[in-house]
Formats: sequence, C-alpha cells, structure tokens
Amino acid sequence: MATPTKTVAIEEITADFKESTAAVLTEYRGLTVAQLKELRRSLGQDTKYAVVKNTLTAIAAKEVGIDAFDGQLSGPTAIAFIKGDAVAAAKSLTEFAKANEKLVVKSGFFEGKALDQAGIAALAALESREVQLARVAAVLNAPASAAVRIVDALRLKLEENGGAAAEEAPAEA
Repeated sequence: MATPTKTVAIEEITADFKESTAAVLTEYRGLTVAQLKELRRSLGQDTKYAVVKNTLTAIAAKEVGIDAFDGQLSGPTAIAFIKGDAVAAAKSLTEFAKANEKLVVKSGFFEGKALDQAGIAALAALESREVQLARVAAVLNAPASAAVRIVDALRLKLEENGGAAAEEAPAEA
C-alpha cells in the first residue's frame, strides 16, 4: 500500500506528464547544484526540470500510457517536462550535455511517440518554431509580393508610354 506522500508524488508526476507535449529523461550523476540550476535556467519557463524517484516515475508513466522510459529508470534520474517549444528545450539539453559530460540524455517522448537519444538529437537539430513560421509566412507571402511587383511594373510602363504620348500629341497639332 502506497503512503499518502508517495500517492501525492505519483499524482504530481502524472499531472506533469499529462500537461507536457514532450519529456526528456536524463541522468545527472556528478552534476553540482549550481550546474543543475544553470540547466534549469537554460531550459526556460515552459520546461520543468525535476529530479524524480524511479519507482514513482515508472508508476506515473504507466498510468499515463508512456512506455518510452521502460528499462531506463535507474540511477539518479531527472525529467524535463516540456510544455512549450520542444525543439528549443531539446537544443538546450543537448548543448548543456555537450558542455557538461556528466549529464546523460537517455530517452524521451514527443507528442506521444517514444524518442531515443538519436531522436532527441534530431529534434534538437530542427529549427525553432519561430524560424519555421517565418519560412511558412515567406512562402505564403511570395505570390502576393510577385503580384504587387508586376502591377507596379505595369503602372510604370503605362506612365512612361502615357507621358510620351502626351508629349507627342502637341507636336502633331
């Protein structure tokens, strides 16, 4: 029988999983408190980086239907619960892991799909949401911009031809 404290902890982890679009499982063995604080700061406000108990996390993940962490919950474990831009958070985690070899990115899930280390690296390699939206906007805006340029070119040509015809008319009279 679970104690009330453990039940509350499981409910909190379950809620974090439900509210997140993505989560990344890490091992932080050997990192200092200052380094963990720096990592939390680099992840931003939309990501909660929490040190979790393996057994309770396994129960919470099972309740939510996440199997991405099966067999991965061992050692000192922390999870980044990502509620905002998953690409930005994955980039922050992978960059921090490169700078601090003691942080090990194990696995994760994104929009209900399991990710291994390579999947998380691929997610981190994507461009940010803002850049992708800017590219889509540019593609959608291109036909309208081309139409404006064509209309302006026609206007200039008509002004040139209209001005030349007006100058020639008095000479003929």
